Amino acid sequence: MEPEEAVTEDDRHFMTLAFEEARGALARGEVPIGCIIVREGEVIATGSNMTNETRNATRHAEMDAIDKVLADTEASDRSHAFERCRLFVTCEPCIMCAGALGLLRFAQVVYGCRNDRFGGCGSILSIHENGCGGCGGAPTPSEYKLKCRGGLMAEEAVTLLKQFYATGNPKAPKPHRPLAPVSKEKADACLVPD
Repeated sequence: MEPEEAVTEDDRHFMTLAFEEARGALARGEVPIGCIIVREGEVIATGSNMTNETRNATRHAEMDAIDKVLADTEASDRSHAFERCRLFVTCEPCIMCAGALGLLRFAQVVYGCRNDRFGGCGSILSIHENGCGGCGGAPTPSEYKLKCRGGLMAEEAVTLLKQFYATGNPKAPKPHRPLAPVSKEKADACLVPD
């Protein structure tokens, strides 16, 4: 991962946009993780967790945004659609998402807080450095490594996650504790001013 000093004002701006997606997810009763995909300084897709809404465990914020880009990309261009893209996400990509981001050859991932349970960019596994073995048993080309930088607005990301988990997941099969409602005002209160 790159050092925190490498953070630019553009990075902060784009991460702030990812947090808007995360707050939207929180307001919908989803784990509050949001992301955006940027190509040449322009936001080309946004995403947020939709695992509760869709009852599909693969509908992470990164996958949501990737699908939006692929839907707007001709089939012949899909193999190179992400090589000039940067992904900003409020929490370190999980192992599944880090593998997908590497296979799609993203130029860079910038994330907020670490994911100490499922992180694929160094917290649990180093998919960003070691790859995931490629599809069909083919090795991932050794010259490519997914560049990751973590810690941007990490405290804000943790605050949103704590708020979600303090109230419990209303869509969990068996809630472990009573659920408390989350209002839009509570979600907005997690925004830290620039």
